[in-house]
Amino acid sequence: MGWVHTEQATEKKKGIKTLWVRCKNCQSFVFENEWKSNLNVCPLCNHHGSMTSEERIGLLFDRGTFSELFQKIRPVDSLGFNDLKGSYANKIITTTKKSGINEAVITGTGEIHGAKVVIAIMDFRFLGGSLGSATGEKILQAALYALKHRFPYIILSASGGARMQEGVLSLMQMAKTCAGIALLNKENIPFISILTNPTTGGVTASYAMMGDLNIAEPGAVIGFAGRRVIEQTIGEKLPDDFQTAEYLLEHGFVDRIVNRGEMKDFIGQVLRFYNQPK
Repeated sequence: MGWVHTEQATEKKKGIKTLWVRCKNCQSFVFENEWKSNLNVCPLCNHHGSMTSEERIGLLFDRGTFSELFQKIRPVDSLGFNDLKGSYANKIITTTKKSGINEAVITGTGEIHGAKVVIAIMDFRFLGGSLGSATGEKILQAALYALKHRFPYIILSASGGARMQEGVLSLMQMAKTCAGIALLNKENIPFISILTNPTTGGVTASYAMMGDLNIAEPGAVIGFAGRRVIEQTIGEKLPDDFQTAEYLLEHGFVDRIVNRGEMKDFIGQVLRFYNQPK
């Protein structure tokens, strides 16, 4: 029998084939081939596991239409940040080698059911999908590209929040990215925000919740501060489903929850609506 691993595992032991995936939600064991063919969604409880940016591209875009933009924008250790685990500069290098990407967001253009769009896809493998200066710059430049070409803009968020190694520089990205979205809004160019697990911190507090349409995957954790911090602050016990996509839908912060396998068709339907003659 092969090794058992959780859906969050990113590496396999050398020379040993993995046969099973263990669902993080219901703890059931699922054949890896079945897990992958079901788009990293548990067939037993519908738990939506993590996906890489490459997998997201394959899921959403018409075959062969995606073209990456702004791939030369990379993070820089402007503050010379060091902690007990080493320098931020070294962490950038090792994370890039391990993940195969050079920032926490991939930006590009492509077609969804024939409709041209600009997209920014966050990837949790790169420092927890954190929002750094280069992340914000790529998201802004993609917004400006959408503005120039009048293409709908989609951001798919998966993030732990602002990047602590960049201090206040990371917090500035909240305002910068929102300013880019505001330009699209002024020109009536649609912005669609897709919220996946997790979407938290400064990302939730900025562009992730600014969509003309806010869509979430089932069960996604979406919020700003953590549950424990909020409970300690207000001195009350929070509901069990607090900060889930379902809770936000019930309270009007999310417009629709869409299963991963239905996401492309749903987005295509939305884009057809936007592209109807006025």
